Amino acid sequence: MMKKLVFAGIALVVTGNVMAQDLKSSAVPSVVKTALEKKYPEAAKVSWEKEKGNYEANWGGKSGEDNSVVFTPSGTFVEIVKAIAVSDLPKNIAPYVAAHYKGARIKEAGRVTDAAGKTMYEAEIKGGDLIFDENGSFLKKD
Repeated sequence: MMKKLVFAGIALVVTGNVMAQDLKSSAVPSVVKTALEKKYPEAAKVSWEKEKGNYEANWGGKSGEDNSVVFTPSGTFVEIVKAIAVSDLPKNIAPYVAAHYKGARIKEAGRVTDAAGKTMYEAEIKGGDLIFDENGSFLKKD
């Protein structure tokens, strides 16, 4: 019995490091929470994740993730991703995905605005996010 418990604990630790880590609000630096409140006072029922060393706040919509905002540990705004309908992506993104990712289906889409005000688009497919510029030209896979 003890061996099973130890193995389950190890599996949990190993898999937990691969994905975003859910955080309690108390684990988020106050400077980050204050930055969110100042920039997005409408944010309510916020859930937090730690990803790639930064803090991600999610809120809104049925899934609670219509808005996804990233801040550095010092509270500097990085970007916001607002969920949009897949049909609202620039018209050249779906044909690009069909041509370059055979059989892939765009599951979710988002409009990304970075700290400089630059707009990009995110198309989520199985295996990652595809990032496109404001005109729908492919930039990279995340």
